[in-house]
Amino acid sequence: MSAARRAVIVDVCRSPFGRGRENGSLAGIHPVDLYAEVIGALVRRTGIDPALVEDVITGCVIQVAEQAGNIGRQAALAAGLPESVPAVTLDRKCGSAQQAIDFAAQGVIAGAYDVVIAGGVEMMGTVPMRINRMGKDSEGPRFKARYPQGLIHQGISADLIAARYALSREDQDRYALRSNLRAAADVAGSERDIVAVDVPQADGSVKRVTRDEGIRADSSYEKLQSLKTPFEDAAMAARFPEIRWSVTAGNASQVSDGASALLIMEEATAARLGLQPRAAITHFAVMGDDPLMMLTGVIPATEKLLKRAGLSIDRVDAFEVNEAFASVVLAWQKATGADPERVNAFGGAIAIGHPVGASGGRLMANLLRVLEAKQGRYGLQTMCESGGMANATLVERY
Repeated sequence: MSAARRAVIVDVCRSPFGRGRENGSLAGIHPVDLYAEVIGALVRRTGIDPALVEDVITGCVIQVAEQAGNIGRQAALAAGLPESVPAVTLDRKCGSAQQAIDFAAQGVIAGAYDVVIAGGVEMMGTVPMRINRMGKDSEGPRFKARYPQGLIHQGISADLIAARYALSREDQDRYALRSNLRAAADVAGSERDIVAVDVPQADGSVKRVTRDEGIRADSSYEKLQSLKTPFEDAAMAARFPEIRWSVTAGNASQVSDGASALLIMEEATAARLGLQPRAAITHFAVMGDDPLMMLTGVIPATEKLLKRAGLSIDRVDAFEVNEAFASVVLAWQKATGADPERVNAFGGAIAIGHPVGASGGRLMANLLRVLEAKQGRYGLQTMCESGGMANATLVERY
């Protein structure tokens, strides 16, 4: 990694996160328009000349229907960026926006870019998960030859993680309550990041959405304990007798709609333009892991990142570990020994929601605000991903 060039985050913004359903707060806006709103707001906030942007790198998982056709390019044009600004859309499952951020920063460090927008979008209510699967044989015969028993649903993977890391239902529900309460306490703080979105309604009116819809400020341990465990399956119980079925809708991330975007540029370019960066992106790691457990890749990804950076876990001031499921974060904490008080200080996806293509930008927004509030130096973000993968990114606050 060249010491001569550093990639810095000038700013980050995102839409409110709505529930990914027909009556969700963002239902009615096209995903291209939603992402365009966020890109346009980022350009206005930073005052950057949009003609300077050399690429728009976008995460989006379900690239069919309204999200097909390189949605990053469509949104860049819809946002009013010059036609000279190209765009690319990528899919690394839940880590798609984080991967977009990493690719943007790596391009800056390598000298391929000076100014980039990176982010992501997902309208899970409009384009639901698995709609892009091509029938029962989408995995292919050679994949099935390697994994003859087949992979399992992420919810069952989360249950398996809970069993193998000795995490009780009580542990997971207490963590879920913490996420909701901390996110509820941070509503005013998150206003720095959130772009108000005007959503067309069926009757011709427009509804302005300014806050995340999924946060359950009235959540309680008793309510969480009353929820059913939807992933119970007799065949899976026979295959994995250690499972105790503890994952619920309350201790898992919410299906959501949303978009996020960051302005990333070379450090000297930011100085020349009179822009004050918020953080430098210094190190990256991406890992594959057991596709059966699927969601534990955050553990080796974190270890790899810290080794590359020459840091011990206690030197990191703030962590954002995506709350795909409470069991994932709790297993990560057990494995790494990270201080729980430094993890997801403003709540996470259990409360705020998880629009899979966009969440990496929301995690980075929270990470920067935590570092600024604590006057911390290092922040680490990591995200588990379908198929047994994970990204990890290290930032250093300015």
